[in-house]
Amino acid sequence: MSSTVFLINKVSKVAIEKGELISFQKNNKEYIHQKGNKGWRKSDDEMFPVIGPTAKNNFRLHTKNGTAILDQHGLLRELEYSLVSSDESSAKFIKKYKKNTVVNNSKFPVKSTEENLTWPFDFTFEKNFTLKNDVLNIEFIINSIEGMPFMLGYHPAFMLSNTGNETLLANGKKITLEEIYKVGHNAFPVLNTDKITLKNIDRNDLEITTKGFNNFMLWTEVDNMLCIEPITQYTSYRDQKFSEENMRLSKGKNSFSVTIKVI
Repeated sequence: MSSTVFLINKVSKVAIEKGELISFQKNNKEYIHQKGNKGWRKSDDEMFPVIGPTAKNNFRLHTKNGTAILDQHGLLRELEYSLVSSDESSAKFIKKYKKNTVVNNSKFPVKSTEENLTWPFDFTFEKNFTLKNDVLNIEFIINSIEGMPFMLGYHPAFMLSNTGNETLLANGKKITLEEIYKVGHNAFPVLNTDKITLKNIDRNDLEITTKGFNNFMLWTEVDNMLCIEPITQYTSYRDQKFSEENMRLSKGKNSFSVTIKVI
């Protein structure tokens, strides 16, 4: 049985592989970065319960429930999604974690000194897709005890023309790929906004709107791909330290969404 779920209507088609958005097409034109092309090795991913590199914290984060061991962008990406349900217009996936369960770190030993990761809280993480006409909505629902500290980032990669001429619009300002290249691995921050527009060269533009995040960061090192990442906070400042005091606290049930619209 195929592990890929398809959402299809008269104008658009979405493909999701084990919870990962691997294709979003309108009129047979692809908008998602394809794995295997130069650039990032994935098409999308999530950053939870932290965003950014944790090496400067010795990979440790102290919480009211004990000390977590976390690598860059947390441990959620090391867990596998289970498919809950799907039909032609929607699909629901979930990950479940029991507190202090040891998770193998795929970055070890080449890119990290930490072989195992842990988090001292139970949580479930839902990722729900809905396709309507040429609009794809992705909802994230985090369930945990009240007061659990967390950050959340969504990390999709979009296909570009390979010319380096795409631009973005956010907060009334234009952003070029050259500006994003210069920031490098820290990613270019776009703060205090829930909307960003990708002005494409060889296909329709994309409008990305969010609820709950209120920030983005932008990253690429190549001309054919751009990561436009909704984030709850930007963590690449030089003096940034990971601690419970500068994270959000769970309300018990926490909902976020990202809407990708072809315009």
